[in-house]
Amino acid sequence: MTSKGNRFGIGPVELPPESARRRNRDPGPMGVAVRESATSAQEASEALVEQRRQNAADAKEFRAARAEGRVLVTLPLEDVGIDALPRDRIDLVGAASSDEMDELKASIRDRGQREPVEVFRVADGSYQLKAGWRRLTALRQLYEETSDPRFGEIVARVTEEGGDRAALYVDMVEENVIRQDLTFAEMAQIALQLAQDPDAGIGSVEEAVSRLYRSLHKVKRAYIRSFVALLQGLGDALPYPKQVPRDLGVEVARKLQEAGEATRHELCARLRGVMQDSDQNAILRGFLAGEDVERAGQGGGSTGERAVRQKFEFHVGESKVTARAGEFRIKAGIDFTSVERKVLERAVRAFHAALAEKS
Repeated sequence: MTSKGNRFGIGPVELPPESARRRNRDPGPMGVAVRESATSAQEASEALVEQRRQNAADAKEFRAARAEGRVLVTLPLEDVGIDALPRDRIDLVGAASSDEMDELKASIRDRGQREPVEVFRVADGSYQLKAGWRRLTALRQLYEETSDPRFGEIVARVTEEGGDRAALYVDMVEENVIRQDLTFAEMAQIALQLAQDPDAGIGSVEEAVSRLYRSLHKVKRAYIRSFVALLQGLGDALPYPKQVPRDLGVEVARKLQEAGEATRHELCARLRGVMQDSDQNAILRGFLAGEDVERAGQGGGSTGERAVRQKFEFHVGESKVTARAGEFRIKAGIDFTSVERKVLERAVRAFHAALAEKS
């Protein structure tokens, strides 16, 4: 019997519950693996892009730091030249064999190089010293004396040469000026050298002093200008410019500008004959006082008698000689213990013979 209203005898279709009709869309093992691989690849790609971006930023920062001299490198001593700039010290031989150099070497031997030097790279890729001549010299002497590889390298800040050569001079002297480690004669000498450097673009010594020492008080710059005039007036006739006291140098420079050429030539002639700084300064003081410069060089004693001196020093080649009553000391880069005794005795006998001949 058919149901009412359904002539074909088809009854209603009973649908399964909603939850039973939902399709299972969970991925299978292969799908999970593919999705994880895609996600990992995307993350790796993003990380790689970020790493490249960071590397580019680091490289740019490093190049800027290197150009500004904020990067320290270790260089073999033989890779650092010292001939691109004139040094800011007048007596390099004396400084290399001084007691202060011995003290610096002892410090480096015990504690290593504590402060880096400054070098700049020139067009051919080599390095030239900008500042730190004493540290470089101390390390070279230590390496020569000991052959210890610790002293065969030097820690340095590196900058590029750039186009401003005058700035290299400024960097060279700035550290020593701040430490007050340069005399007025040395500061004047480097100003003269800067003014004479054809590649520096400095038109006069006055401009050189202003450029090199702009951070100093104007009174100190005035002292430097006076020593510039002193060096220009006396030139090589002044044998010990570093030993000229500040006030003496300033006054002599002033009087030289007022004196005639004949007076200047006479003073130069007297100065060329002195053998030690005390005689030099006595002649300069006599010049100021209007005394006969020859008497001034003899210390003012009667019949040329010189005042008794405690000690004086001078250099013969690379040897530093110290002479005082009863003592004659020679400091040189020689291991005298390695010299045969008979050779040393022969040298001492020749020394005494030369003294006897002189007397």
